[in-house]
Amino acid sequence: MSLPGLIIIGFGGHARSVADVALACGFGALLFVDPRARPGENFLGHPVQAAWPEGDGFGDWRAMPASGDGQRRAAQMAEARQRGRRIATLIAPTATVGVGATVAEGCFVAQHAHIGPMAAVAEGCIVNTGAAVEHEARIGAFSHISVRATVAGRAQIGAYNFIGAGATVIDRVTLADGITLGAGGVAPYDIAAPGIYVGIPARLLSKAASS
Repeated sequence: MSLPGLIIIGFGGHARSVADVALACGFGALLFVDPRARPGENFLGHPVQAAWPEGDGFGDWRAMPASGDGQRRAAQMAEARQRGRRIATLIAPTATVGVGATVAEGCFVAQHAHIGPMAAVAEGCIVNTGAAVEHEARIGAFSHISVRATVAGRAQIGAYNFIGAGATVIDRVTLADGITLGAGGVAPYDIAAPGIYVGIPARLLSKAASS
């Protein structure tokens, strides 16, 4: 039995991945909502429109934020809730979730990703294709663990973080809120100041605008 329809908020690159997993999870129909939509635009026959849908036909449809940016994703989720929409959580059929692990509302766990035992992923997070969040790790709200990145056991990732493609956060390391770890970087020690960090070991490239 198929699930009700899904409103995917946004139509950028990440929205395509959301659509792929939503269909694999059994959602019967998709609708993309993006203010930049062009007339008649669609994705594999699923419509893309600028305005939120109205009417009884969409009453039980759920919503899913689909921006790759954490701040924007949080705004999308807030708007959906203000409109009275239930927020979906998507876990791909090929992903694995360990015993005792928790994945909060609005999270997207992509194909072949892994959430280890007793790990906790807060709301609105992305654990992207082939990424691993290992045992007892903690991921803060609206963070993005990118393609094939690894958050090792008992690491603590703050809110609104971006762990780039192929990057690694070593066991028990803590990253504060608002940190970007560039692609392929390695964080072998705690990082307290928000900003962009790159390299092996990770070094500060630029401070966050507010710091």
